Amino acid sequence: MQTQEYISKKVAQTAVINVNVNIKNAFPLFGAFEERKWAEGWNPTLIYPSTEIIEEGTTFKTEGRDEEPEYLWRVSKYYPQENLIQYMVSTENRHWTITVKCIAISENKTSAEITYTFIGLNETGNRINEQSLARMYKK
Repeated sequence: MQTQEYISKKVAQTAVINVNVNIKNAFPLFGAFEERKWAEGWNPTLIYPSTEIIEEGTTFKTEGRDEEPEYLWRVSKYYPQENLIQYMVSTENRHWTITVKCIAISENKTSAEITYTFIGLNETGNRINEQSLARMYKK
C-alpha cells in the first residue's frame, strides 16, 4: 500500500484599512504592546527583551485558539523609518507572517496594508490556515 505524501500549502491575503490618524501616531499602534489600546483581549506575554520595546527579535507569546493553545511571535522585520513591521508567528502545525506597511494619505489619514501569509507544516496546519484566512477576511 502506497502512502500519500504531505504537501505543504501556502495561502496569503492582503487587506487595506484607512484610519483617520497621522502616520506618526498610527504606525506605533501596530506594535505588539501598543495594540492593547485598541484590540480587545490582546495580552502578549513578553519573552525577549526584558522591557516592552519593539525591535527586530522582540519575542512574545499569546493565547491561541481552537486546536492551538499558544502562539509564539517574533518581530522579523522592523523598519520604523519606512513604517513597516513584520511578525513571524508559529505553532507546531504552521507558521505565518503578518506584514503591516503604513502609508500617509494626508496629514491626518493613514493607509495600512496588512498581509497574512500562512504556511502549513502538516495537514492540520493547512486546514487551520484556510479556516483562519476565511475567518479574518470574512467581512
